[in-house]
This record gives sequence, structure tokens and C-alpha cells, in this order.
Amino acid sequence: MEPFTAASTFEPDFAVEPKRFTGSAAAPDSMPGNGVEVAHTRSGTGPPLVLLHGLGESRRSWEPVVPGLARRFDVLAVDLPGFGDSQPLPARCEPVPSAPAAAVAGLLDRLGISAPHLAGHSLGGWVALELAQIRPAASLTLLAPAGLWRRHTPLYSRASLRATRWLTCHAARALSRAADYRVGRALVFGQTHGRPTHLTPEMARSAIDAMGRCSGFDPTLRATIRRRFVATTPSDAPITVAFGSRDLILLGHQSRHLDQLPPEARLETLPGCGHVPMADDPRAVIDLITRSAVNR
Repeated sequence: MEPFTAASTFEPDFAVEPKRFTGSAAAPDSMPGNGVEVAHTRSGTGPPLVLLHGLGESRRSWEPVVPGLARRFDVLAVDLPGFGDSQPLPARCEPVPSAPAAAVAGLLDRLGISAPHLAGHSLGGWVALELAQIRPAASLTLLAPAGLWRRHTPLYSRASLRATRWLTCHAARALSRAADYRVGRALVFGQTHGRPTHLTPEMARSAIDAMGRCSGFDPTLRATIRRRFVATTPSDAPITVAFGSRDLILLGHQSRHLDQLPPEARLETLPGCGHVPMADDPRAVIDLITRSAVNR
């Protein structure tokens, strides 16, 4: 349901039984977000893979792809601070993307995970870039990543976000009723998804609920409006960036300036997918993340 959102610079079919547990992200004292409780779900075996969701979403947005990824990876799906079941950041910490990145870094330290593969969607892509600035990463797969605009978050994306947030806060019951029907899901999710009828009613209601009740939405949006991703530390991690061919949120001329990434970053297209490709085409997303990790 999340219509979009690194150092951040201020400028005018295989079932895996998940191991569910919540840990304290004990980030270093020099990092913001120290002590935040980060909710997460872990499943599968293999090299570690961390999944980071978008603004207004939760780790549940990755559910269509987790079973397939868990065949090859030890998958850690995380709720960023202030979203899903995770605590918000302390009031003293401005929720720029480096702050949730530090909280996730603390969680990884606690779990003994040193250099995971990272996959981030939208805001989560920006957070993944920030995370790779402060600790090693094996690879980065960025699905419609935020932060790749020239100066400020484009007005079009901000307006889309705020409209979605308002509707989920003030008309959640009507939206949830509409989600019971294919035509209703097509209307409610037509901007964010390329194939909105691929959502099940339960997935649709979960997305509506996540957007409407998350405490981190407004402060995170305010913190990122006048920021973009700016690399401060070279990273050896290979980067794959993918946008859906039907992404109507992050428009090409506004929000896809890949020259802000290392020149080795590889760009791919997810045919028929919108801004949230995990539900549009789970197999394509699984294949993309797997290829990005294996071919690093």
C-alpha cells in the first residue's frame, strides 16, 4: 500500500515454518536508534538475507516472496522502527534513513550476522544503502528505492503518500470492505500495484492496516522530504536496482537518478510490476534477489 518513500544530506510454494522472535537492536552508542525493539521474522537456511520494507508498510509486505527465498537463504524480514510491530525511535532521534539503518545494524550484531545480503523496497532500499555505509553487506537488491532524486522528494510522490495515508486513517473500514472484491482491490491499489488483483483480500487489508496505524509515517516523511541518498563511504557490495515497468509512484525523470550510485550498479526492469512488485510478481522478485546474491 506504500506509494513510495542515504549519509542523508539536508538540502533547501515451499512452506517454511518461521522462527518468530523480537529482539532489541542494541546499536552502538554513537548511532541513533540505540535500544529500539525491532520486530522480525526469521525463516529458512543458507546465507543471511535481510528484507527491509517501504514507508507505511511492514515486514508482511514481503510475505509473497519469503517462502521462495527461504529455500536458498536464512531470511530475516524486519519491521523498521515505528512500523509494524517495532517500537518507534526515541524522540531525540530524527528518523532519517540512517537511523533505522543503525537500529537494524544493532539487531544484526545481536544475532551474530556480519555481512548479510540486503534487499530493500522503496524507503527500505534507501535504508539498505545507509546500512551498507556502516557495516559490510554481501549484496544489495533495491526494489524501487527511494532517495534517488536530485534534491527534494518530488511533490507528486509526497502528494501520493499523503493521500494514501489520509485515506487509510480516515476511511480504513470502507477500504477494507472494498478489498473483499477484485474490482475494489483494483481501485484501491491501482496506483501502487501493477497487478492489484494479485493481492488476496487478506494481503490487501493487511497493507491498509499497516499504512493507517504506523506511528513512524509522519515523522519519517517529514525527515526525508528535503533529503536524498548521498554516499559517504565506498562500498564493495554489488548493487542491483529494479523498477517495475508500471511504477506510477517513482517516475523516471524525477526519482531514478542512478548516477548517485556506484557506476557498477546494475539496472533491471520488472515487466508488468508496479511500485510494490513483491505482490505483483513474486517469482520475478525471488529470481532477481537470488541472481543478485549468487552473481555478486
